[in-house]
Amino acid sequence: MLRAGRGRIPWALIALVFAPLGAAYFWLLRDVEGFRFAHPFALALVPPAVALVVWAGLARAPGRRGLFVYSRAPDLSAARPGLVARLRDLPMVLRLGAVVLVGVALARPQSTQVTDDLELEGIDIVIALDMSGSMQETDLVPNRLEAAKAVIADFVRRRPSDRIGLVIFGRDAFTDIPLTLDHGTFLRMLSELQIGIIDGRATAIGNGIGVALNRLRKSDAKSKVIIVLTDGENNAGNISPEQAARYAQTLGVKIYTVLAGTSDAEAAAPGRPRQPVNPKLLEGIASMTGGTPYLATDTRALHERFQKIIEDLQKSRIHDRGTLYRELYRRFLLAAFALLALETALRLTRFQRIP
Repeated sequence: MLRAGRGRIPWALIALVFAPLGAAYFWLLRDVEGFRFAHPFALALVPPAVALVVWAGLARAPGRRGLFVYSRAPDLSAARPGLVARLRDLPMVLRLGAVVLVGVALARPQSTQVTDDLELEGIDIVIALDMSGSMQETDLVPNRLEAAKAVIADFVRRRPSDRIGLVIFGRDAFTDIPLTLDHGTFLRMLSELQIGIIDGRATAIGNGIGVALNRLRKSDAKSKVIIVLTDGENNAGNISPEQAARYAQTLGVKIYTVLAGTSDAEAAAPGRPRQPVNPKLLEGIASMTGGTPYLATDTRALHERFQKIIEDLQKSRIHDRGTLYRELYRRFLLAAFALLALETALRLTRFQRIP
């Protein structure tokens, strides 16, 4: 006669399984230079979850089933248990490992590959973009503003190591995007710009340059650049473009000007007079600061000259405070799913329990 015993916590088996899990943990992080948990409080959920799995496993373990009469009981008592019998608790232990890995994944493990000061080779650039009503003119396809946005977007994608900011101006000037290396956000905000978001009844080029200079005032980059993209006629603001250019000259900031449009009256939309442009003004601003003026009558030529503006400048080191993080939780989730799949396979085959 045999008497089934009560379930016990398989400590030896748990240790045997969790030792490889520990080795796998370090293997998963083998290429990580730094490490942190974004939500470390989630780790507090792991012990109660483990306890719940152990309790559920023990509750389902066979208890005292009573007495069973079997004619060869002495022979069975003398027989040594096989491998499957010794590992009967392996599925539960695999589930424990999966629970731990899921808990770690919920805590959002991340690699910290840089320090508080991110050092990159690059230039500090502020683009001052005209948002006055005259930027709706269609001498550039589909209009001046949209053509300018397309060229700026392509320029930003080609300058991954530069901090770039955006100032918009019409009757007054405002910072739309501070200097940043987050070019994805820059491109998203650039795409949302439309005529009418600021007062566009006039063009304050001097104010636009002044606000851009304020963004560059505390920059420690050796190369600081302002790119003014406008239709070229200043008719508002409390700072003249020439005065703003002198300030830039004092601060060692080069100003490159881009004229988006022509003075060709034949290109004007039917029933709407051509807005005047002033290429001489932009040429003077650029030459005063050591920059170069460009004309945007051809989008492809504008793109090529936009790149030339930066390629000729000496790169300098900049410091962008902050830490870059890379998510690692997927590694732990994949390992947890692998353990759950193995547990399911074992419970459906060699470790299947029959009531």
